[in-house]
Amino acid sequence: AAVEACVLYGLKRRAAGFLRSNKIAALFMKVGKSFPLAEELCKKVQDLEQLIENARNQVQGIPENVRKMPKLPNLSPQAIKHLWIRTALFEKVLDKIVHYLVENSSKYYEKEALLMDPVDGPILASLLVGPCALEYTKMKTADHFWTDPSADELVQRHRIHSSHCRQDSPTKRPALCIQKRHSSGSMDDRPSLSARDYVESLHQNSRATLLYGKNNVLVQPRDDMEAIPGYLSLHQTADIMALKWTPNQLMNGSVGDLD
Repeated sequence: AAVEACVLYGLKRRAAGFLRSNKIAALFMKVGKSFPLAEELCKKVQDLEQLIENARNQVQGIPENVRKMPKLPNLSPQAIKHLWIRTALFEKVLDKIVHYLVENSSKYYEKEALLMDPVDGPILASLLVGPCALEYTKMKTADHFWTDPSADELVQRHRIHSSHCRQDSPTKRPALCIQKRHSSGSMDDRPSLSARDYVESLHQNSRATLLYGKNNVLVQPRDDMEAIPGYLSLHQTADIMALKWTPNQLMNGSVGDLD
């Protein structure tokens, strides 16, 4: 809605057409005559609009007591209202179209228009590069707070993450072995030192930035075990981000009967 308001502000009447109810559609279609990316977008949105219209006609022909919206396209009224901007965003061409409008602003806009401004116009086009670089794999649903992502999305996230990880990454950190010292004090201190080093590495240091930390996060390692409280932390290094969880017993320097 904000992008649409910026694009329509100061638009010449002839640019959108006198009788056009949907000015953004008229503008994009006019741009499409000289800009191939906008022309492709217009075809996609017009096809989508036809699907929406067909779905509405089907619903109108069904009695009220058995009326249900068809599955496709499943769009909210707000999404339909801003369908052209939304589709341009999902197709990753919104920034390019706005950039084209900025470069050719004198053809489409009055002098006081936002896109005619030599500073604000290019800034708007630049701000849209970020959102257009994102991959909108799945939008939030009404029940997104308690449902898990689909298997497809989890696999896709894993592939994206794997592509950024280094191939020469070191092997897993060996499991820590914490032993209680005898009263004689003759036991080797090295396990305790390694534990201390590990605990210290959970905090912010010169090599990693601590982005988030929370204590008493419950984790259940196996179905037959009770949930164990521990310290959860998210760290960022120059190459990767790491999520760590350490049991409270280990944080305190003793594991007792913890496996």
